[in-house]
Amino acid sequence: MSDLKCGATSLDKPLDAAYWEAHYNAKTTGWDLGTVAPPIKMYIDKIADKNSRILIPGCGNSYEAEYLLNQGFTNITVIDIAPTPAAILQEKFKNNTSIQIVLGDFFEHQGNYDLIIEQTFFCALPPKMRQKYVWKIHQLLADKGILAGLLFNRKFESGPPFGGNQEEYEMLFKDAFSFLEMGPTHNSIAPRANSELFFELRKNSTVFVNMYQSENIKCSTSSSDVTEKLFTIESVLNVSRSSDFEEILIVSSAAIDSKTIKDAISNSK
Repeated sequence: MSDLKCGATSLDKPLDAAYWEAHYNAKTTGWDLGTVAPPIKMYIDKIADKNSRILIPGCGNSYEAEYLLNQGFTNITVIDIAPTPAAILQEKFKNNTSIQIVLGDFFEHQGNYDLIIEQTFFCALPPKMRQKYVWKIHQLLADKGILAGLLFNRKFESGPPFGGNQEEYEMLFKDAFSFLEMGPTHNSIAPRANSELFFELRKNSTVFVNMYQSENIKCSTSSSDVTEKLFTIESVLNVSRSSDFEEILIVSSAAIDSKTIKDAISNSK
């Protein structure tokens, strides 16, 4: 990922529950397609096990969940941090035992899922949270569980949404997941034509995926040096730093004690 300049910030205000709730109240929800995204619909149609444990984070109005229910899926969980969409879904599906609607923070959610569907949640997060997203997804998936959905294959002047490209995503998810598919979609809705990637990743259950605080790392130079030091640890497979330099995602083939990590960071410039 490209480095921010020292002291730079990517956001002027937090993208918290109040932020998203304000958009729902003002009905400024331009991300809402009004229907299930065609690439995700096509993917759902190929899922054989109707009892798969499925999670949809940042669900919004969750047309994907409604489509899953209509296709006979029996174990769906959706979560959103904004009260309005959660309340609407709770009323809409109040008599349906095949779906659970959770009002809360995805990063505090606990569970074990066979499939997590990504649709406009990743792009709504501040870029500095992408490493934490990978960590949490890996934590929530069952062994060999699947993360699948859509990512933007373009940049935006400001956000949300926040975009990216395939190379960035491949580096971000590398080693924590096996890549089953990642490439441009051919059936996106017209406004998003030529700007989306469909991806399907399988959890690598043989590795350790952990987040670490990178205190006193204030700019790209010191962050790059820390990354190099961490790669000298024998079991480290991938290192990814957050865009604000405050957190580091480490994928390793063996457990690494905190002292080893601390020593590597302390020995950097």
